[in-house]
Amino acid sequence: MIKYILLLKTSTTNQHTNTVSSSTFKPKTTTTDEDPMSVFMYAPRTPESRRQDPRRFKVFLDYLGLEGSIDDQAKQFVLKTRNDPKWFHLSLMNFVVFQKERVERKEISEGTIGNYYKAIKLFCEMNFDQPLINWKKIARGLPRTRKFALDRIPTMEEIRKLCEYPDRRIKAIIYMMLSSGIRVGTFDSLQWKHVIPLTDSKDEVVTAKLIVYVGDPIEEYYTFCTPEAY
Repeated sequence: MIKYILLLKTSTTNQHTNTVSSSTFKPKTTTTDEDPMSVFMYAPRTPESRRQDPRRFKVFLDYLGLEGSIDDQAKQFVLKTRNDPKWFHLSLMNFVVFQKERVERKEISEGTIGNYYKAIKLFCEMNFDQPLINWKKIARGLPRTRKFALDRIPTMEEIRKLCEYPDRRIKAIIYMMLSSGIRVGTFDSLQWKHVIPLTDSKDEVVTAKLIVYVGDPIEEYYTFCTPEAY
């Protein structure tokens, strides 16, 4: 199962890479003070953080009414904040109040506000040499979050229904996640070489060891999946 989906992911990635011209694909390889987003993106350690943090920060930039791409918005934000830290302080407080109202309307959870706050604070820590606002004051207004999620294990009937979906990749993903406990974001960095089959005396696969977030000094860990998922 997992071999099928990882090989399919590799094939899709290679096809996409072959369609991108080398003259148009120019990844950022340097970090400069003139590019606040590149400085910001230096900090996240995991692929999931690198994916989520810019999105969360952009929610705040959009709330401020800044125009252009996220790079343009970030430059405008840095300039305005340096010139008027009080504007940033009041804007962030109003942003938190606005998001708390959304929590009351059941549009978002309390934890979402905390995720926004962390992304904004990380951006500022990376782009300003000293704190421009009192972060403790802002944090006091954040709602308390639950220490546990309201998620539950899907029932067998729900699992069967999901596996009936015509796309064969869905079944492989479901088996893998239910068996090993990994998150969806894990598939971004998981490769076939990170999946190690373990056999018995008859040389039959009894389980497989998965190494997750390989190379990350903090996030890397290992887990196991059933033979069906393998």
